[in-house]
Amino acid sequence: MNSSTVLEIFKDITRIPRESGHEEPMTAFLQQFANERNLECKTDSTGNVCIIKPATPGREDVPTLVLQGHQDMVCEKRGGVVHDFLKDPIEYVIEDGWMIAKDTTLGADDGIGVAAMLALLESDLPMGRIECVFTISEETGMDGAFGMEPGFFTGRTLINLDSEDEGQMFIGCAGGLETFATFHYEHETLREGYAPVRLDIGGAIGGHSGDDINKGRVNTIQQMARFLNSELRYGMQLVMIKGGNKHNAIARECEAIITVPDREATIARFKALGDEVRDEYFKTDPDVSFSACNFRCTEKPVDSDVACRLIRALFACPHGVETMSQDIPDLVETSTNLAAVKMSRKGEIDIVTSQRSSTASARKMIAAKVGACFLLAGATVEHTSEYPGWKPNLDSKILKVCVESYRKLFGCDPEVKAIHAGLECGLFGEKFGDLDMISFGPTLRGVHAPGEKLDLASLDKFTDHLIDVVTSFR
Repeated sequence: MNSSTVLEIFKDITRIPRESGHEEPMTAFLQQFANERNLECKTDSTGNVCIIKPATPGREDVPTLVLQGHQDMVCEKRGGVVHDFLKDPIEYVIEDGWMIAKDTTLGADDGIGVAAMLALLESDLPMGRIECVFTISEETGMDGAFGMEPGFFTGRTLINLDSEDEGQMFIGCAGGLETFATFHYEHETLREGYAPVRLDIGGAIGGHSGDDINKGRVNTIQQMARFLNSELRYGMQLVMIKGGNKHNAIARECEAIITVPDREATIARFKALGDEVRDEYFKTDPDVSFSACNFRCTEKPVDSDVACRLIRALFACPHGVETMSQDIPDLVETSTNLAAVKMSRKGEIDIVTSQRSSTASARKMIAAKVGACFLLAGATVEHTSEYPGWKPNLDSKILKVCVESYRKLFGCDPEVKAIHAGLECGLFGEKFGDLDMISFGPTLRGVHAPGEKLDLASLDKFTDHLIDVVTSFR
């Protein structure tokens, strides 16, 4: 086993559709992988898979080691790109030491962790018994971890392979939940003398709503609401607004159709705001674009009372870092993400947000704060999909094994950190009791956004480190 083996398996995985909630092809691939190698494999009623490799001769007394990752991937693509995530393979290039999916997400989160486990399972490395656990729908609510029954795995030491910075060992994570708001509306008549204009904001970097929330990037929904709020004074009517997609991704694109009494003046003001935003974010999001044009449509506008309340609520809704950790330098403690706004033909406008915090009370507070914003605007609000955080344990045995291995291999200590993103370790700790856990992985960039990429040099180090940890674990 080496990094080339892991990469080749990952290339196979990129050809398998595995959108969250549609992991059946990936599950079948894992089952076939185990069957072809005569490995014990079990699948629970939720869709989680566990493949077991017995200890090599002479290692039978080594405690069972659990390795864990998730089958699914975040499916995002650039506007205008034709790609069906339910059947099309991921297209990528190898360029300047990176594996890059330029127009979609790559799925290295967590396909590369899955590939590393499969490489271990088919290797002849000397090691104790391992249980490789592959969960489903981690990205949309950790459904697999929530649904897993006690006894699905038996080991008491777990290595999660769902981290994104080589050289960093994670021993804690934030918990999270989602807050949904819904506005109900009727249509109103187009005002005499008004004409439609289409507004688009795109080109934003976006990114992971945990790892990237402190990087000062543009939230396109927030900026569209900023403009529409200022346009209310001119009597605009809202026909359509759509932006963002996944709850755990920062919104990269947003579009709106409005009707206005003066198209040229509206377009000029929108382009002026674009100049201001590019100046505000010239370092953190330099390629964000604002475009506006005359438009033809037959849809009637949303009634003005609802449109006004919606726009003001979106503009007022908190987004970004709420507080920083008082214990760990540079760690975000609490944040919220204004993730998506969508309209349906049923007369509903849905807003998706997500909140994260390593402190349970702060997580509930920020969710209540976001909810209050929309309740004041007359929306209905629901909080759902809450999952716990993972409290760090600096006395962890597996932490000591991993740090000593890293030091031996590379002549330096890794960083030991907690992460603001959510990991399934929090749920496993809550459901299965006193587990000794750690998380590490190769370097990924642009996770949850088109252009996601894997650093191949970091994959070399990650693979060597994983091999050493698994073979030296006692």
